[in-house]
Amino acid sequence: MPATPDDLFTFLDGLGIAHRTVTHPPLFTVEQSRALRGQIPGGHTKNLFLKDKKDRLFLVVALEEAAIDLKSLHRVLGASGRFSFCSAELLRAVLGVEPGSVTPFSAINDTEGRVTVVLDAAMMAHETLNYHPLVNTMTTAIARADLARFLEATGHKPQVIAVSGAAAEGARGPA
Repeated sequence: MPATPDDLFTFLDGLGIAHRTVTHPPLFTVEQSRALRGQIPGGHTKNLFLKDKKDRLFLVVALEEAAIDLKSLHRVLGASGRFSFCSAELLRAVLGVEPGSVTPFSAINDTEGRVTVVLDAAMMAHETLNYHPLVNTMTTAIARADLARFLEATGHKPQVIAVSGAAAEGARGPA
């Protein structure tokens, strides 16, 4: 049974991690989320659940406005071949969330450690970051250092890598 938001909050509390949650209507896209910007300070994000040609799973987390070149991202991350988006069924089975609710907090449900969590370096420049707490009817703010602590406590040592913008293009090298 996947964790609920209350399970997540209890887990964060057990780690001594401060968090603040705002309830709102369901949000399925970054565009819909922009309506809440005045109410929720901090970096706002998007999450990409991807698999490579060898079915290795990656959760890439970046700022909502980040430009990520999916055609070359596999080279930046050392994946096998180009990425494709995971199906809703795989999302439910591995991360225990519905489409529109993908979040680094869903690492709590990946008890087999199948997913590599990648945090964009530009996103990690923000002190406070915002994610859905396993459902898209709430947004939870957490400090960037606490996000890393949470991920490590779930068995997912996050990789902080420049995956967006000019820094990522330089890291890719020639095509």
